[in-house]
Amino acid sequence: MDAAEILASLFALFWWVVLIISFEKDRSRYRNCYFLFFALISTVVAATMFADGHEAETLLTVAVLTGIAIFLVPVFLIHNGVVMYKKEGRSISNQLSLLFGIAIGLGEIGTVYLVLTGWHTDFAVKHSILTNIIAFISLSVIYVSVSFLLFLFYSLFLMILPRKKDFDYVIIHGAGLLEGNKVSRLLSDRIDKAILVYSTDPSPTILIPSGGKGGDETISEAEAMAEYMREKGIPESDILLEDQSATTLENLENCKALIDAREGRKYTALVTSNYHVYRALRYCRKIGLKCTGIGSRVAAYYWPSALIREYVAIHREPKHLIAFLIGWAIVAVIPFLPSL
Repeated sequence: MDAAEILASLFALFWWVVLIISFEKDRSRYRNCYFLFFALISTVVAATMFADGHEAETLLTVAVLTGIAIFLVPVFLIHNGVVMYKKEGRSISNQLSLLFGIAIGLGEIGTVYLVLTGWHTDFAVKHSILTNIIAFISLSVIYVSVSFLLFLFYSLFLMILPRKKDFDYVIIHGAGLLEGNKVSRLLSDRIDKAILVYSTDPSPTILIPSGGKGGDETISEAEAMAEYMREKGIPESDILLEDQSATTLENLENCKALIDAREGRKYTALVTSNYHVYRALRYCRKIGLKCTGIGSRVAAYYWPSALIREYVAIHREPKHLIAFLIGWAIVAVIPFLPSL
């Protein structure tokens, strides 16, 4: 092992240690997305350096596979958007993957155009406003895509990590009811996941269905969930209703108040759809609720659009929005710098 290989290995190890420390301190921190990215990239670089004389071939293979994957992303998202349209309707929230796919596709086409026409040449930079505009769109799409991929990788990382199995309370986030009083498939998947946690827990556990009564609902989401649990054999003594909340944040605030009012140990888990775990954990940190996030499955076609919604929601928070816009502003001026 030469000095370069040792250095690359230590660099990769450094980022994994940073990630683990930050992750153990708080899983909801956005910085973990970047730490995971740096850890993965540095690991790939280190692995490439151990290719024993085949570094160039290994790097070329990685580059080709990465390029293919990147160009397939908009195809996948556009296809997913069409499926969402057919299955879920034409609302904007259901078409996010389609819109995102089209935007990424246009950015990639712009990138190919710039590469083929030589955007870096003096003539192109100084004399073509259109070329600079295309470069701005291309770099903007790359910036947003990379930012989203960091969020995607970390969301997947949260889903696959092992977790402890000893809880005193399990909060289940509500969702809209069908026909005003029936549990939807999305909600039943959450409840079933919570029941699985409950049934495999070595200690006595209280299930907390959480959700108030919407304007078009005849009973609260919590009561509908509780009835579903009773039908599954959960005793009434192990169900604690939180039926006053209208939002995710209120879900957690009210559940925390219920738990704090009770005696004994308070190891807590929250169960929601897998795409929603990260944002729910951020709310938990905000209100001081220590808990473990557990994701229930959702239909594969539904997941991309749902994750995009979560990404947008996270970046609506003031500090993340400011950081995002600053990064975008820096990217935006790059195509025009040589002309200034």
